Amino acid sequence: MSPSKNNSKTYSIGELADEFGVTSRALRLYGEEGLLDPRREGTRRIYSERNRVRLRLILRGKRLGWSLSEIKESFDLYDSDRGEQAQLELMLHKLDKRRDMLNEQRKDIDNALADVERLTRDVDQALQQIHAGQRKQSHG
Repeated sequence: MSPSKNNSKTYSIGELADEFGVTSRALRLYGEEGLLDPRREGTRRIYSERNRVRLRLILRGKRLGWSLSEIKESFDLYDSDRGEQAQLELMLHKLDKRRDMLNEQRKDIDNALADVERLTRDVDQALQQIHAGQRKQSHG
């Protein structure tokens, strides 16, 4: 991190990559997708504090299962004259949809786990019967 000419903090691609545990390739991709807009000094990319905050939001969005285009849509709304309210309304809608999807996945996982438990009991019971039969044969 280094101060720029106007005293705001700036970051190199390596500093941001290290801080957030991402690759420099990912940061370049986010720039190509219009999610980050680093300043260029020759071949170097210089990231502002705004880019750092956006990277945090990108990674949060990805953890929530949003695509890069969905994240960009949110950024574009924030940057538009509709501003923060439109962005927050969109986010609320997306969060509701994501919650519904995760709850459905939870039900599917719970059902799958119940199936695994039933099958485990059935297989264990079948093995016990086989072993009991083998013991009878060896004693009889």
